[in-house]
Amino acid sequence: MTDAAPGGTVPSRQHWRFLLLFALAWAGGAIAYVPLLTLLLPLRLTLLTGNQDIRWLAYATFAGAVTASLANIGFGWLSDLTRNRRGWIAAGLVLTLAALLPIARIADPVGLIVALVMWQAALNMMLAPLAGWAADSVPDAQKGVLGGLLAFAPATGALAGALVTIPGLAAAGDRIAMVAVMVAVAVLPVLLIGRPVAIAPPVAERREVLTPGDRQRRVLVTMWVARLAIQTAEAALFAYLLFYFRAVDPGFRDADVARVFSLVLLVAAPLALLTGRWADRHARPVAPLIACAGLATAGLAVMASADGIAPALAGYVVFGLSSTVFLGLHASQTMRVLPRRDRAGRDLGVFNLTNTLPSLVVPSFALMIVPTMGYAPLIWGLAGLALVACVLLGSLVRRT
Repeated sequence: MTDAAPGGTVPSRQHWRFLLLFALAWAGGAIAYVPLLTLLLPLRLTLLTGNQDIRWLAYATFAGAVTASLANIGFGWLSDLTRNRRGWIAAGLVLTLAALLPIARIADPVGLIVALVMWQAALNMMLAPLAGWAADSVPDAQKGVLGGLLAFAPATGALAGALVTIPGLAAAGDRIAMVAVMVAVAVLPVLLIGRPVAIAPPVAERREVLTPGDRQRRVLVTMWVARLAIQTAEAALFAYLLFYFRAVDPGFRDADVARVFSLVLLVAAPLALLTGRWADRHARPVAPLIACAGLATAGLAVMASADGIAPALAGYVVFGLSSTVFLGLHASQTMRVLPRRDRAGRDLGVFNLTNTLPSLVVPSFALMIVPTMGYAPLIWGLAGLALVACVLLGSLVRRT
């Protein structure tokens, strides 16, 4: 999975070529699922089921999330056991493309959900070993930069969705083919020319570290719960952002939401990279996560108390930037605390549950609150989750 360094030396840093190729491949994963799940699948279900599309979309979301959860753990574990990340990634890419292309031609909603389940399994056959490859190949001293690079993936996925839905660019049936081509172009380079060098074990002292040793279980649980809290808040706002803004200002349009959302993602990506590089240089891996969770709390509090569109937008921008940076950096810093590096794929799959579980619980959570009490209590609850993440992460830090 890694190449020896020239001259027999063992470096302590991974070369930038592999980091950039890996980030491009990770963005390819986002290109695979963001346009399909947020735009193309809902449009297809509306065409097939008419005014029953919301119900069928709920079925599809639930089935896809369960499949993704199990497949990510399973294929990550298999790539651990076989020690062949590249082979599983390549097989997952081929099967992802093969499962993606027929979706545009399926004319039955049940068949569409079955195809979605197969596609989710194939996609996670690619993504789980890909994450494990990063854990194998990127040293702790570059985890911040890696997290910053991973933060470009959501923006790339959103841009891909905007591209394939440009009016007149492609027929509905050709949009999925465009997505498939973009995924292949993004993932193939790391498979073909990505050659990470073997990395020496870290020996540098850290001014700030995650608690090691016999307290590692608490560290893992705390990191998992903190990410779940922020991810739940992010997923809730992603699903209900348009409805929230319209509740504040009925004249706010879906195009306005799309522009704000895209702007936040585009700004957050380079901000995450700069923050990650700062964390690496100062050996402060957790400090940016604490700061981002705190800012996310503040942004949500502003949104919950907003009495006009200007403060509502300001609050969302603060939350959107901080949560995107948090999720990118957390994904890489999690690799520091895995209990067994030879089971990184499996354990990162368990952490991936924080990405899929919110899609199962958020709709019920929102339905219990919004119809009777409005959006303010919901968003105050999300602010409470972000605050919990901030406090939990703060408890992990010790200074040496």
